[in-house]
Amino acid sequence: MTRTKGQIEAQICEAVTKFEKDYMGRGPLEIKAYILDNIVLVRLKNVLTQAEMNLAQASGHREGRELIKRVRIALLEQGRHILESVIEEILATKIVSFHTDISTVTGEKVILFSLATPVLYVQSPQ
Repeated sequence: MTRTKGQIEAQICEAVTKFEKDYMGRGPLEIKAYILDNIVLVRLKNVLTQAEMNLAQASGHREGRELIKRVRIALLEQGRHILESVIEEILATKIVSFHTDISTVTGEKVILFSLATPVLYVQSPQ
């Protein structure tokens, strides 16, 4: 099946959103994927729950923010194999490394997949 870059990026967004909803309990309000040779960057906005936002803004917020990050990382590590296998299937290549971070201030999360080979796609018709 021949797909454009935009079609592949849309599939990645659908897969990550499904993972976030099914595994993490809440999906992003906005998501965008970017394919850059053998790297895929996914940017998710508004991923924090109301409880997490309250914890991040509470007095002594530094501890709350660190707790949110630790819990989110632990949860993601438990389900990482699920997300990686779906993304590998979409991209038809292996994931070499996986990196993520979340801002407890803006509620934005980034996921970066480093791939074994560049993503192959066809150019969109002009």
